[in-house]
Amino acid sequence: MSITILGIESSCDDTSAAIIQDGFLLSNVIANQDVHKKFGGVVPELASRAHQQNIIPVVDLAIKQAGVKKSDINAVAFTRGPGLLGSLLVGTSFSKSFALALNIPLVEVNHLQAHMLVHFIKEKNKENQIPEFPFLCLLVSGGHTQLVKINNYLDMEIVGQTIDDAAGEAFDKCAKVIGLPYPGGPVIDKNAQLGNINAFTFSKPRIKEYDYSFSGLKTSFLYFIRDRIKENSGFVKQNMNDLCASIQHTVVEILMDKLIAVSKKTGIKTIAIAGGVSANSGLRNAILESAKKYQWETFIPDFKYTTDNAAMIAITGYYKYLNKDFANQDIAPLARFKY
Repeated sequence: MSITILGIESSCDDTSAAIIQDGFLLSNVIANQDVHKKFGGVVPELASRAHQQNIIPVVDLAIKQAGVKKSDINAVAFTRGPGLLGSLLVGTSFSKSFALALNIPLVEVNHLQAHMLVHFIKEKNKENQIPEFPFLCLLVSGGHTQLVKINNYLDMEIVGQTIDDAAGEAFDKCAKVIGLPYPGGPVIDKNAQLGNINAFTFSKPRIKEYDYSFSGLKTSFLYFIRDRIKENSGFVKQNMNDLCASIQHTVVEILMDKLIAVSKKTGIKTIAIAGGVSANSGLRNAILESAKKYQWETFIPDFKYTTDNAAMIAITGYYKYLNKDFANQDIAPLARFKY
């Protein structure tokens, strides 16, 4: 008998619902919120209101696209955290009500674990490559940067993480400094492909062992731009592509140095990346170049799985369902949620 999981994601500003059946993705619907662009970042109150408007039509469409009935669904998996509390509350409340109405299990999912389990989503009529355990995953997003050793679907060990800002946040803040729109990461990536990575040099932090830090890099970039503008008011416009290429190269080098070090220490050569910044072309190229140099087997997610989506929630819920790891109806969302 098939196991069908409805996944619901509402941790930030994307409302998403997906159906996974026996590990295969049947549908993955995402409603984006463009309202935040003019504010230069996500406004929590606006995000939660938009989730309330979007969640019912998104879930309804996901079920229809999957070609299943509500009665076919065996469990509801939802993002409990981490994320924006108001946004999480919408998804949690809907999921609890849906599960209660159908008398089916409720499965809580850690958003970060789900990002890393995208590599286990299977699609029909496609050659699905699945990493073998254990493997290392570099999780890089706007809010999180972690190096994780994955021993099993639900057994993950953080080897290193940022002690302050995330890599994605560094991209966005540096983009803002040079007048690029939000979200700045993709714009930096686009411009970087036309620039010289060695045009400017930015200092890299010296953090012990395998942790990361990006707050100092943001500050040094800000001061660098401030000083150059004093000398030449047109500096940024004249050097936009080189600035983007140089800052992107620096961030990627910081990420890769730690990943390579952990791989050497553990002997693990199965390497994956995940999260929104895993869409960055500089990081993807660096992973592929390192794969040749260090004989890695690498797993890079499809672009559609790099940003927040419910498919990753559903696949995580699928494995938790097999493990009979269910939540109670009194469960509450958590803005900060460790695993």
